[in-house]
Amino acid sequence: MMEATEMLACDVGLKSACRVLGVSRAGVYRKRGGAKPLSPKDRSASARALNPEERQVVLDTLHSERFVDKAPQEVYATLLDEEQYLCSISSMYRILRENEEVRERRNQLRHPIYQKPELLATQPNEVWSWDITKLLGPRKWTYFYLYVILDIFSRYAVGWMVASCESATLAQRLIKETSDKQLIEPGQLTIHADRGSSMKSRPVALLLSDLGITKTHSRPYTSDDNPFSESQFKTLKYRPDFPQRFGCIEDARQFCQSFFRWYNKEHRHTGINLLTPETVHHGIAEQILETRGHVLSAAYGAHPERFVNGVPSVKQMPGAVWINPPRDSFQEK
Repeated sequence: MMEATEMLACDVGLKSACRVLGVSRAGVYRKRGGAKPLSPKDRSASARALNPEERQVVLDTLHSERFVDKAPQEVYATLLDEEQYLCSISSMYRILRENEEVRERRNQLRHPIYQKPELLATQPNEVWSWDITKLLGPRKWTYFYLYVILDIFSRYAVGWMVASCESATLAQRLIKETSDKQLIEPGQLTIHADRGSSMKSRPVALLLSDLGITKTHSRPYTSDDNPFSESQFKTLKYRPDFPQRFGCIEDARQFCQSFFRWYNKEHRHTGINLLTPETVHHGIAEQILETRGHVLSAAYGAHPERFVNGVPSVKQMPGAVWINPPRDSFQEK
């Protein structure tokens, strides 16, 4: 069989001969005494190939100041428009590949890789989230700015302010007053925000450093990194009595005063087992849950037939609240 393969290979080539006769080319090479197929470098150059001088011209053109930041497709099209042809696009890539230059050659902005914030709160005043939202003013393109600081464990709005502008100085004052009111000790608190100009300002950063507060920021264009503030703003703006526009800044402040009183003291928040933020923030949630349990037990004792799943139980408060829980922690839960 090997002899027939060698004879046929003289006429049609070894590859075709092996395919027709069903013989492995590796076996033929072994029979020949270890000879291997020629590598591309060992093969004689095609008559159609560019000579070394022409290849160097192509490489110099790609390296030129005019084309160094352009992809081979752009270089090819530009030269054609100027009635000049050096080689095909694939040849340009081949020459670049041989010189280990196949990469992103264009001058593009390189965005830094931002680390995903992973924040854990197991009690009030461990992690705060703060943000600023716009409230429509009396005329088109007029706004008032609502600053809100939220405790992510209790969902309690620990501080808020309505102002006529977005200002790092105002944000600095609100954070300082809220920290003093909540008796925050150095090293106790982490405060999280997005990457707005006020949030990243130098005055706010210096204040947090002076107070011993750790600051973290969301990744750009990632609203999920600040979910508690986003959710609280949605609760605000979906209230039935939320106006389409505010007539003046005093109207906005009056509305927000009423809203945050309701939000902290009356709003049964689904994220904290239908408790109000105030009860969780001030540490009386367990007492309320215990009372709920007694009421349910009494209801079961009076009419057990109405509880098809047995004695009802009260869902307890979550022991931890995360912004972006680690994957392992999430899987464990």
